[in-house]
Amino acid sequence: MQRLRQSCSAWCLATLLCISLLLPRDLPALTDEQTLVVDAWRLVNQSYVDESFAGVRWKRLRQKALEKPISDREDAYDAIDTMLRPLGDPFTRLLRPDQFRTLQSSTRGSVTGVGLQLGMPQGDKRVLVIAPLEGSPAAEAGIESGTEVLAVEGERADELGLEGVAARLRGSVGSDVLVDLQAPDGTLQALHLERRDIDLRPVRSRRLRHDGHTYGYLHLTQFSEQVPALLAEALTELQDKGIEALVLDLRNNSGGLVQAGLEVANAFLDDQTIVEIHDRNGIVDKQQSLAGVLYEGSMVVLVNGGTASASEILAGALQDDGRAPLLGQQTFGKGLIQTLIPLGDGSGLAVTVARYVTPSGRDIQNSGIAPDQKLTAGPGLLDVGQDDDPWLSAAANHLASLQQRQERAKRKTVAIGFAMSTVG
Repeated sequence: MQRLRQSCSAWCLATLLCISLLLPRDLPALTDEQTLVVDAWRLVNQSYVDESFAGVRWKRLRQKALEKPISDREDAYDAIDTMLRPLGDPFTRLLRPDQFRTLQSSTRGSVTGVGLQLGMPQGDKRVLVIAPLEGSPAAEAGIESGTEVLAVEGERADELGLEGVAARLRGSVGSDVLVDLQAPDGTLQALHLERRDIDLRPVRSRRLRHDGHTYGYLHLTQFSEQVPALLAEALTELQDKGIEALVLDLRNNSGGLVQAGLEVANAFLDDQTIVEIHDRNGIVDKQQSLAGVLYEGSMVVLVNGGTASASEILAGALQDDGRAPLLGQQTFGKGLIQTLIPLGDGSGLAVTVARYVTPSGRDIQNSGIAPDQKLTAGPGLLDVGQDDDPWLSAAANHLASLQQRQERAKRKTVAIGFAMSTVG
């Protein structure tokens, strides 16, 4: 019996030792900087559209980020940048505090800088000009859509990344910034641009007279919070002036708030599908237009390579639902949706949370939307929407032709109705 008690005691001691070895040792508390990295990883892990994380070892990336010394806030930002880079998604990115504030303010309709809307093709390190903002220093300098930004103040754009370039283009009003560019035709340029407050004026409207007809012209430069209300006001004013048809200009509109784009679509579509949004779980959210169409007349839409994101949602819906033809050139091809998520220190994340397809099921990511009628001779940037804009003339001609066809069809219908009424 004594031997049995000794055996049991030895077994219990050995078991306790094994358990103690299996229990985790006390881990040192995370610093504020390390917590920032972990929070960023967690938020992307919860919301990123691709559950496979582009095939990368996503959990391992968190561990690797924490293995390196993180002694200050900039180290944490660098660690987050490094962690996100393998996803190959330029739209999922860290926004440092000044960048986060700027992006938030731009969705409210204000911006300070040189007026360049920038993008980065999927899997590509080039920073490209989607479009210059009208009336901005960039537009006045003649910078074209598709121009590549090579450097800002001598710092290479492919090393700075999209947000790095954007951050360096911003600064105090009246200050000067040197930008090295390569135009679409290969021409190299080094331009000194003056930073200033940019009047976004996201909705611009006027009457357009063409061959005895009066059309409305409506140019949307972005989709910010105030755009739906401004659009409603502009449409009411144009219709009160007796327009016969409408030209909706989405050229160089690089997008903005998806919700604003959906609300604008409601102004033109009556109980029709606007877009299908697909999330990471395969759930499809089919967005339908609501009651309350603001304009039911004939219309055409102008698009080009600077038409992107939310403006492509609108253009795709109008085209697929047969509401309006698209005139111009192939659109940019951004079929992904991002959300902004604040981090605790004033910085934030832009995370791709969904992709969208047009009502007919077209996935436009990287391919864009082809216009119904291609226009080749584009106007100069400063001529967009002016009387000598050749695309505006083409749109007016298209509307005039459409009106003629509608009038002939109406006369034919009346004639058939008269003949039927006199039978027997």
